[in-house]
Order: sequence, then structure tokens, then C-alpha cells
Amino acid sequence: MTTATAETIDDALLKKRLDKAMFRSRLRAFLLVSPLLLFLFVAFIAPIGYFLGLGIWDSTFHNHMPKTTEALRDWNSISEPDEKMYAALVADMVVARENRTIGKVATRVNREKPGSRSLFTSSARKAAKLEAPFKESLPGVKKNWNDIAVWQAMKTASRRLTPGYYAAALDLKLNSDGSFQRQDEKRRIHMILMLRTLQISLLVTLFCLFLGYPIAYLLATLPARTSNLLLILVLLPFWTSILVRTTAWIAMLQSQGVVNDLLVYFGITDDGSRYSLIYNKLGTLIAMTHILLPFMVLPLYSVMKGIPPSYVRAAKSLGATNWTAFWRVYAPQTIPGIGAGAILVFIVAIGYYITPALVGGQEGTMISNTIDDHMRKSLNWSLASALGGVLMIVVLTLYWLYDRVVGIDNMKLG
Repeated sequence: MTTATAETIDDALLKKRLDKAMFRSRLRAFLLVSPLLLFLFVAFIAPIGYFLGLGIWDSTFHNHMPKTTEALRDWNSISEPDEKMYAALVADMVVARENRTIGKVATRVNREKPGSRSLFTSSARKAAKLEAPFKESLPGVKKNWNDIAVWQAMKTASRRLTPGYYAAALDLKLNSDGSFQRQDEKRRIHMILMLRTLQISLLVTLFCLFLGYPIAYLLATLPARTSNLLLILVLLPFWTSILVRTTAWIAMLQSQGVVNDLLVYFGITDDGSRYSLIYNKLGTLIAMTHILLPFMVLPLYSVMKGIPPSYVRAAKSLGATNWTAFWRVYAPQTIPGIGAGAILVFIVAIGYYITPALVGGQEGTMISNTIDDHMRKSLNWSLASALGGVLMIVVLTLYWLYDRVVGIDNMKLG
């Protein structure tokens, strides 16, 4: 065996041992973080995935009305329903009545055609006594069974995999033939709320930047002892409940509150013309700006603290004015902090619902309040899931645009 061959074999063995050592190192690292990964999957990823899945999957009608679903499968949604479809419907209503699931079926169809819930519940009580031909006996119970729109709603509801909820979230309506059309003008509310949510979140971000930048600059330039004391005041709101802070703004902004009393005292307005500062969009903006201001101040402060003061002094020594030195030398170095604070405030603001619910009124509510209403009041989790999915897509799109324009790598928290 030549020396070159021996060296080649030794290199191959060394590489093999190195690969094994690296594999064992990666395996140990994976095993160390596996409990955390499992926790994130069980407590975070899986629930979100399940919740988002509700927006495209609804098997309520399919499971509880199997014969009707089968009969509707080949129906063209235009011709008059035949006796076979009526017979299947009556048979399913009898079983659903016995299993006490007719309420779920009625609720599902009512989402496609409002007002049809009572049609199902009342007809199901008499379905067992009906006799053929059902095409004549069932409309005898409720004449609305002759309305083809009810059957079209059932055909739409019979689909387990459906884009109907996402269509509703975009103020569209899924027809029984699979086409889409815009909702009636009175029911186009979700896109209005979505645009209002984006508007409020953007305004709150701008207000926080306008107020937070000088505060952060003051904290970064003051002596350490003074800045640390003021920093405690910035952090103090984190030690108080959001509910308490929002309730305090209710007391301050109402017509007989502190703010209006001060405006009357200084003669800005008279006692009979007090300003409406609450239960509208203005109240939401004021309260949310106050609550989210620390999320802007802290990233800005951490970035500004790392900027050497000698840069500005050098600019002044070269003849720059105070404004030029600040705008041309200091401000560009704070852009990473501005980006970090802006994205933190915007993403937190876009999902807010406690503060708008308490101080927003009808004009200041956001899309998150509608999601909450669908989950707690109307129990339409599928529509809530679709609205949440649309909101998540919007946030991810804006995040992607931010990355393309500004760059996530340029964002710094300190």
C-alpha cells in the first residue's frame, strides 16, 4: 500500500468519525430542545392550526343529514327539487329530531340563508307524521319549503370543504353552484372593519413614534441616574392591568371627565359644548397610544443608547448646525430602532380588542371585536376562524413588504 493510499484511507476514516460526532452533537441539541418544541406544538401550533381549519371545514350538515346530502349532490341548483330530495330531507329530519341534532343543522343552514332556523326546527317536530308524497306534505307544514333558495342554502351547507366562511369574511357570498357574489350593501361590514383596523393601527403607530422618539432621545442623552429614574416611569404602565388603564381613560375622557373639565377651565370650550372624546375612534386612538407607547420607547432607547455622542460632536466641529448634525448623523442611526418599535406597536395594535371594546363605541371597534363576538355570542367559530385567517394573511403580507422595503436584518432591539 502506497503512502498516498494510506493517507486517503485515513482522511476518509477521519471524515466519517467527524460526521458521526457532528450527528451526535446535533442529536443531543435536538433532544435538549425537544420538550420546548413539543410544548410549542401542543400549546401553540396545533390549536392555531385547528382553529384556522374551522374556516374551511364544516361537516355539520354532511354528518347529520347524510341522505339529503347525497340527494343534493347531483342537483343543478336551478331545477325544481324532486320527490327523492323531499323524501331524503324528511327522513333526515326525523333522525335528527330523535338525536337532538336538528338545532345544529338549522344553525348551519341559517348561516347561508338567515331566517331558516325556525323552518327546520318547526318542521322536524312534525316530520315523523308526514306521508308520501313528501313534495306536497312538507310544504303543507311550512310553505317556505317551496322556496328554491332554501334548497340552494342546503346544498351550499352540505359541502364539508368550503370557502364560504372566507368569502363571508371578505363580504362575499358563496352560491350553491360554487360562484361568488358580493353581499348586500347592508351586510358588508367585515372589510370596513378590516380597513378601520389597519387605519387605527397605523395611526397609533405614528402617534407612538411622534411621542416616543423625543422621550427615548431624552432618556438616552440624560445622565444615567436621571435616565434610570425616568425609565422606571416608562416601565410603570407594564405593572398595571390594561383593563385598569383603559377604565382610567373612560373616567378622564367622558363629557364630565378630567380632560373636558380642564378644557372648560382654560376657556377652550364652554360647559355646554364639551367635546366627545370617548366611545368613538378618537377615544380608541388616545387610549391605545397611551398603552402601546412603551413598546415604541424601549426599542428606540436601546438603539439610541448605543450611538456614540462623539459622532454628533464631530459633525458640529466640521461646521454642521445642531439640526443638520441631528438629521444627517444621529437620526439615520436610529432607523433600526424606529423599525423595531413600529413593527411591535403595529402588530400588537392590529389584534387589540379590550381597549376598543371599552372606549371605542360603534365607530372605534376593530375586527378583533367582531371575532370575539362570533366566538362568544353567535358561536360561529368558523366565521371567526376565517376572519382570523384573513387578519393573519394581512399581517404576514405587511411583514413581508416591510422585509422587502426596510429589511428585517436592519431591525434592532438594542
